[in-house]
Amino acid sequence: MHMRRVTFRGYQREDGLWDIEAAIVDVKTYVLKTPDRGTLRPGTPVHDMTISEIVTSMASTQFSECLQAQDPMQKMVGCTMRSGWRHTIEKNLGGIRGCAHLRELLFDMATVAYQTISGISRTSEQAGRPASSILRTAAYHLGKWMSWDFNGPVVKRHEPEFFGWQPLKKAAKPA
Repeated sequence: MHMRRVTFRGYQREDGLWDIEAAIVDVKTYVLKTPDRGTLRPGTPVHDMTISEIVTSMASTQFSECLQAQDPMQKMVGCTMRSGWRHTIEKNLGGIRGCAHLRELLFDMATVAYQTISGISRTSEQAGRPASSILRTAAYHLGKWMSWDFNGPVVKRHEPEFFGWQPLKKAAKPA
């Protein structure tokens, strides 16, 4: 009855920065009558949206008003993908300030960014080049769940420079 295809692509640019691209396409297997676009044949995208560098494309939307959600996406420029990423998205684009479908793409972009950037470490090392200096700090996932315990065998095998590592503790606020 319904198919959703979500695609993410990560790229390292020539200037050393990163681009993460996300796209979502929703299609129905039946004829869908819509108030704005008329009758959509089976397989015609109900949603066909892409986020690329906070350049947003909405080739297919259910309502023409949906296009108004593109400009607010610029509120995410300068936001950092780190702990609290979903909160940052909701703060800037939640509720009627943005589009639910575009927010969904943003949620998972952080994971794709991590996978893209961590992959450069492996490919650089395999090619005999030093890994990017961005990877010399503990990756976000380390110490966040059982498999990636700083004292566990997975870290010892795959991230030996962080085996036994202890993150800095935040200083207590003066009374």
